[in-house]
Amino acid sequence: MLSDIEQIKTQILEIHGQRVMLDCDLAKLYGVETSQLKRAVKRNIERFEGEDFMFELSHDELLRCQIGTSSWGGSRYGAFAFTELGVAMLSSVLRSPLAIAINRNIMRAFVEFRRVVNIARADNAISKDDLNALRQEINEYIDDILRDQNDINELIEAHLAVLDQTLAELQSTSRPPRRPVLGFRRPEDNK
Repeated sequence: MLSDIEQIKTQILEIHGQRVMLDCDLAKLYGVETSQLKRAVKRNIERFEGEDFMFELSHDELLRCQIGTSSWGGSRYGAFAFTELGVAMLSSVLRSPLAIAINRNIMRAFVEFRRVVNIARADNAISKDDLNALRQEINEYIDDILRDQNDINELIEAHLAVLDQTLAELQSTSRPPRRPVLGFRRPEDNK
C-alpha cells in the first residue's frame, strides 16, 4: 500500500516539459468534485495566469492521458494541468482544513520528486547503498508526515465530537411557549 506522498507522486505527470497534476486528481485529493475545483479556479483566474501556473490540455493530450472521456468516447471538458506553482496557488482558493493538509503533502511530494531527480542527475549512477539510504530517509520523512496527519485527524475528530454534543444539547433544550401577538389570529383559531 502506497503512502499518501508516494501516491501523490504517482499522479505527477510531465506534460509540456513541466511536472503537473491534473484537476481530476487534485479534486479527488481535496475531496471535492472536479467541477467545483474548476469553478473556484475560474472565479480566481487572475491567480493562475501563465503556463507556469496552469494550462488547459487539448483533446489529444486528454486522450494520451486517458482521462476525461465520456461514454460516447469524446472529452466533454478540457482538463486543467496545474504546475507546482499552480497547486500552491490553489491553497489560496480552497481553504478547508482538508485542502490545506492535502496541499502540504502535495508540495512535499513535488519537493521530494525534484530532490530525487536532482540527486540522480548529479550522481548519474546512484550506488545501491546510497539508494537504500535515500529510501530509508524518505520513508522516515513520510512516516513523520503521516503521524502529523493522524494528529490533525484526531484533533478534528475531537472538535467534531464536541460540536455534535453541543448541537445535541441545544436541540434537547425546550423553549418556553411564545406569547401571542395581540390582534393576530392563527388560521386554526378561525375554525
